[in-house]
Amino acid sequence: MITSKQRSYLRSLSNNITPIFQIGKGGIDDNMLKAIESALEARELIKISILNNSDYGAREASDEICKKLKCDGVQAIGKKIVLYKKSSKKPVIELP
Repeated sequence: MITSKQRSYLRSLSNNITPIFQIGKGGIDDNMLKAIESALEARELIKISILNNSDYGAREASDEICKKLKCDGVQAIGKKIVLYKKSSKKPVIELP
């Protein structure tokens, strides 16, 4: 778990990154989870957008992904979610 100070720091870092995944009508399947996991390993902090035709809300999608991948949900606002997971190979983000 990350603290509120760390969450705030990660939120500030996520302001200028663009979403690299979209969750739509297909939902969250195993292939998407594998892709998200590899992106988290490479980048540590990613943003995902939820399309209008998705059955998931931002908070629901964030909770499900975090539960399955053991990552931290940084933010879920509107149709965007931000996820963080420390890289096991070469961590880049230094948390306060």
